[in-house]
Amino acid sequence: MSMEKPCLWARFCGWLLKRMGWTSDGGPAPEERCILLGVPHTSIWDFIVSYLFYRQFDGPRARVMIKKEFFFWPLGGIIRKMGGIPTDRSNPTSMIKSVIDEMENGGAFHLAIALEGSRKPVKRWKTGYHLIARATNVPVYMAYFDWGTKHVGAGKKIELTDDARADTDRIQALYEEMHLVGKHPEGYITH
Repeated sequence: MSMEKPCLWARFCGWLLKRMGWTSDGGPAPEERCILLGVPHTSIWDFIVSYLFYRQFDGPRARVMIKKEFFFWPLGGIIRKMGGIPTDRSNPTSMIKSVIDEMENGGAFHLAIALEGSRKPVKRWKTGYHLIARATNVPVYMAYFDWGTKHVGAGKKIELTDDARADTDRIQALYEEMHLVGKHPEGYITH
């Protein structure tokens, strides 16, 4: 992240985020390539808040996996410009492989992933992020958007082991300790 004055779009994104009542906790992840876990994911507005948070810093834009059904004209072009990556959830193996290939092409790549895998309530979070992180050797951050306090941030870096399920359960427990609130609270299940 440069020390130069942010561009007009970055300043506008920061201004709009503040006008919406949000407070940014820190800046984007410092690494050139990383994975950002986005919790709790209960609304399409999570994407908007996260986009504004990241773009206000005029650094690398966060890329987001979004189901391919959202990529229709004219919305598809806008979503792509905002960092959306169309994903085919009917073939998870192919989807993960294509994301790994894209991350390994070089250059800055911050990948945002919703662990719940859906805006609907789920008890057991998905582990695809783990496979991507291990295959590309990138750090993972516990990003969040708390609609209760209207705080958003890249969060803290989390160390992974070789056990995807144990790591995901541990991460889920750490998120639960944060007492986050989703835009639609009924869509975020805690144990």
